Amino acid sequence: MIDLRSDTVTQPTDAMRKAMARAEVGDDVYGEDPTVNRLQEMAAALLGKRAALFVPSGTMGNQLAIRAHTQPGQEVIVESKAHIVRYEQGAAGALAGVQLHWVVGDRGIMTAEQVEAAIRPKDPYSIPTGLICIENTHNSGGGTIYSLSTIEKIRAIASKHKIPMHLDGARLFNAVAATTLPASTYAQHFETVSFCLSKGLGAPAGSLLVSSDTQLIERARRFRRMYGGAMRQSGILAAAGIYALEHHVARLKTDHDHAKKLARALQQIPAVRIAPQHVETNIVIFDVPDPRLTPADLVSQLKDHGVLIHAIGGRSFRAVTHLNISAKQIDEATEAFARVLN
Repeated sequence: MIDLRSDTVTQPTDAMRKAMARAEVGDDVYGEDPTVNRLQEMAAALLGKRAALFVPSGTMGNQLAIRAHTQPGQEVIVESKAHIVRYEQGAAGALAGVQLHWVVGDRGIMTAEQVEAAIRPKDPYSIPTGLICIENTHNSGGGTIYSLSTIEKIRAIASKHKIPMHLDGARLFNAVAATTLPASTYAQHFETVSFCLSKGLGAPAGSLLVSSDTQLIERARRFRRMYGGAMRQSGILAAAGIYALEHHVARLKTDHDHAKKLARALQQIPAVRIAPQHVETNIVIFDVPDPRLTPADLVSQLKDHGVLIHAIGGRSFRAVTHLNISAKQIDEATEAFARVLN
């Protein structure tokens, strides 16, 4: 089966499994797991920050940042189709007591002007803006990359209004691989950054929350325990993360090449509507407007031909390349699409 549903379906490589099996462990709640400590130090250094916290998931990393930055009754500015909006089960309201102010971006990208317009006035009637969140790369936007110049302009607005910024960098290293800019170059403009180990980097689980504010990280550590995310001998998982950061960052470019190859092939199928130039990283979003084939039918028929994808609403679909997908499998998937849609 060629699984293009997400880059979360990756399996640990044999070398990663060996690293996990050899991991030295301790009790991380006591701060005594040497492998977790090493991963946290590595993550902080990669992003040019002073401290990091290992957490079970990207959602937890984002929600810890929101909780640590804000007070109940505040508002968080975020793009309308961001992961924080669509895929985190309303956690910002339920756990931090804040509401989300949606800004409709262009393929997930907000402009500085849009962000400034969303900041509430400081008066007795308006809800205070407590945080600005950016997602880079943007999942629902099709793996789009925030340009550094756009981030710098939004940072200037945030500084002007004294509002902190959080980067949901679940796929930050895809942006790094695509642009060759270091992760620290992006991270310098944010008070906190989260990134996932369990997507394109190929680890089985885990994310990092990083910041130069060590007190904020300690505050997040307390909330991590409150949210049920404090693990014990988690060095076994951290070892996979270390291996991923050491061996799987550079190879992300291969996933991008496969995604662009798939997009170009899909463009040749008359039933498909796609803009290959919009495929910047490893996510391919396309439409199949033909009403004779429902989204559920298309997903089912492709599965019968050995390909798994996601329907994402309306007539739109998503395919995601990752380290378990080869160039040969892209060719095989293309043939399956052609058979089903022609």
